[in-house]
Amino acid sequence: MQQIQAPKGTKDIIPSESHKWHYIEDEIRKQCELFGASEVRTPIIEHTELFLRGVGDTTDIVQKEMYTFLDKGGRSITLKPEGTAGIVRAFLENRLFNEPMPQKLYYLYSPTFRYEKPQAGRYREHHQFGVEFIGSYSPKTDAEVIILAMTLFKKLGITQLGLHINSIGCPVCRKAYNAALHDYFMGYADDMCQTCRTRLDTNPMRIIDCKVPQCKEIAKHAPRTVDYLCDDCKEHFEGVKRCLEATGVEYKVDPDIVRGLDYYTGTVFEVVSDRIGAQGTVCGGGRYNGLIEELGGQSLPAVGFGMGMERLIAVMENNEVNFPAPPSVTVYVAAMGEAARLKAFALVQELRSKGISAEFDHMDRSLKAQLKYANKLGSVYTTVLGDDELTAGSVRVKCMADGTEEAVELDRLADYFDMK
Repeated sequence: MQQIQAPKGTKDIIPSESHKWHYIEDEIRKQCELFGASEVRTPIIEHTELFLRGVGDTTDIVQKEMYTFLDKGGRSITLKPEGTAGIVRAFLENRLFNEPMPQKLYYLYSPTFRYEKPQAGRYREHHQFGVEFIGSYSPKTDAEVIILAMTLFKKLGITQLGLHINSIGCPVCRKAYNAALHDYFMGYADDMCQTCRTRLDTNPMRIIDCKVPQCKEIAKHAPRTVDYLCDDCKEHFEGVKRCLEATGVEYKVDPDIVRGLDYYTGTVFEVVSDRIGAQGTVCGGGRYNGLIEELGGQSLPAVGFGMGMERLIAVMENNEVNFPAPPSVTVYVAAMGEAARLKAFALVQELRSKGISAEFDHMDRSLKAQLKYANKLGSVYTTVLGDDELTAGSVRVKCMADGTEEAVELDRLADYFDMK
């Protein structure tokens, strides 16, 4: 019978990898808490309308990449393709707008699904971490969100990253910019892909984000957003830059950044690396001042970012970051004979009840094989329990690092390790 394999573009996280995730997740929670952000968890599925209205029906995500199906009640359901729209839906549904502003939210273990060609650090099912700060128009909020991301990268030991920022303006100045884009791309309409020809009349800015080579080449000389900003957008973008400079965060203004989602307005940014192949973005985000209103709420500003956990791990590995070693067993209780095995079983449960990591033999191994297995587990201490030890009521505890041994009464074994 043929073995069943995981679907293309998905990946198992096995024990030799999971400790890396725990390490990163712990650091994420720590940094988010330092910045005053609280965790939100949203469903893996949402009504398809959420993404049609929120992400935009002219984006690649909606047009090409979403996993959408009808449930048994005939409702159109979509596996979550990105995190922000679900957070905003939860913000509105749970009336978090009644809480003091800004609401600083983050999501961590968030499975995300996109039907696209798997590439370095990106899968059809991947996991996102993201931050959303809702309620403030201040450029300091934009800068703080960016600084949170850059601080996390630094804490994780990732170097050689570049911060690229841009402003894509508000609905007021976007009209003039879209008109200029339309006029420019009209001259190349016959040379663009079919998708971009459709976008020419619906959302010409999406053409800049197209990955088709001939469209990318045409877009190189298209009008740039920064040349069409209104006074308010110019002032806001300058404020973001001043805040970054005041905190020593280096950046590059990159007019090619428009981001692939329709809800972005004003500041957009990407953190890029050359350590993960051609697709080098490890974090991206920006402002989305109109999304909350678009999804049925009051007009509230917001800014955030998202990053893929798989891609983040790939960057860390390619940067040769030293991950902490997987947790080791504190003590391995080896045993000889059925009476000793039963006592070892009870001792291990007692040790664990006191918060001490302990293990024993489940496989009826020989003593030699048990001690070899203890070494493979990385056990800090080992002790051997047999008939003599049961009679004496004590065992010798061996420190595996230096080979020293110490006699310990069986009834005090938990207290002995509790003091270590």
